[in-house]
Formats: sequence, structure tokens, C-alpha cells
Amino acid sequence: MTTKTREEIKLMERVCKLAAQTLYHTAKFVRPGVTTDELDRVAHDFTLSNDARSAPLGYHGFPKSICTSINDVVCHGVPGPQPLKEGDIVNIDITCVKDGFHGDTSATFFVGRVSDKARQVTEVAKAAMEKGIEAVAPSGTVGDVGFAIEKFVTRKGFHVVREIGGHGIGRDFHEDPFVPSFGKKGKGDRLLPWGTITVEPMINETAAPIIEMPIANSSIKWYVTSDRSLSAQFEHTVLITDAGHEILTIY
Repeated sequence: MTTKTREEIKLMERVCKLAAQTLYHTAKFVRPGVTTDELDRVAHDFTLSNDARSAPLGYHGFPKSICTSINDVVCHGVPGPQPLKEGDIVNIDITCVKDGFHGDTSATFFVGRVSDKARQVTEVAKAAMEKGIEAVAPSGTVGDVGFAIEKFVTRKGFHVVREIGGHGIGRDFHEDPFVPSFGKKGKGDRLLPWGTITVEPMINETAAPIIEMPIANSSIKWYVTSDRSLSAQFEHTVLITDAGHEILTIY
């Protein structure tokens, strides 16, 4: 895990605030009939207007500025011409780069009126992220975070995605350590004061395996539930302090 100086933390705070602003600016346009390509353009233009760039665009060949994951898409959904429909849930994942640092955040949004099950899996995903963040502490471990997430999710009758999770972040988009949504207390990489990580549990309606899907001309993959059941995700960038933690992507 890379730790940050005081000046670097200030830059992280600035880019993370912008990522949060971009996310919720883009979310204003979520409604039936809007395409995910249109959401991508909204986010891209807003990012550029704030003297930043979208980290996903061109990252290992990824073709768009944001990820939009609808219903059974777990993560890394590629924006396209498909319109959102009444009852969909859509995760919008934003990462901005400014002054050499990355800010990463995502949330799942309702498209009009959604089913009880869609509401439940979304609410559990948000609360799971919050439980994980509560476990972030100096000299704690990534296992503490994963344990808190999985314990909560399992009790609610849902399932965590194990293959994909959070990560260190800073000058690089993805840094060590991997921050899983499962684990054992006290196990795994140590969390160091003044390091920054993302906490981003992906929560599935069922325990069905996820399927890896290719993206043309990219080494990035997107993932879908094999039984077409719902998946939801929330994400914050979190600073580990000498006394606890601070969420940087609050808007």
C-alpha cells in the first residue's frame, strides 16, 4: 500500500470530490429512454469542464469514459445505444484523474419504479459498503473489511462477489492491496495510515456464478450473473487516517 503526504492527500481530496460531483451530475439524467451512451457523454463532458479526464477511457483499451452496469451486469458494463427501461437498476462507476491522482466512486440508481427485489439488493449493497467502511482502521486489515461486508450481506440473504473487489488507489488507478468483500478478521494486507483504498462490494441476488465477457480491443472484461439475477454495487474512495478513516468521495 502506498501512503500519501499531506499535499498528496489534498490532491486526492480534490479529485475525489470531483468524482462524486460527476457521479451525481450524471445521475440526474437517469430515466427511462435515456441511453447509457448519453450518460457517458454527460459524465465525459462534465469531467473535461472541470479540467480533469476520465480514467477508464482508453484504460487497457476500455472504449468509454464510465462503466454502466444494468440489472444482471455485475461491473464494467460498456455504455452503448441501449435505452434504460422503467424498473431497471443501473450502476454508474466514475473515476476522474486530476493533478496526477485518481478518485473513484459508484452508486446504483433506480430507473423509475423498481421491483421490491431490485430495491432490496440495491439497499443491501449500499449498506454493505457502509459496513465495510466502518471496519477501515489504521493497522487493521483488508480481512476486517471483507468480514464485515460478507457477514452483513449473508444475514440479509444475498451474496458477495468474490472475484472482484476494491483496491488501493492514488497516482495509479489500481494499486495494492486488493480489498475483497469477504475475509477473516486480522487476515490479509495491513491498512496503513494515510493510505487510500476503495471499498466497493458487488452484491448479487443469488449465488449463481458470474460469467466473464470480452470487450472488443480491450483486456478489460465485463461480468454478468449466469442466471440473469440482479447485481448492485456502491463504491467510495476512503482515506485511512491515524485515528480511523475519512470518506473522500462524499458529495
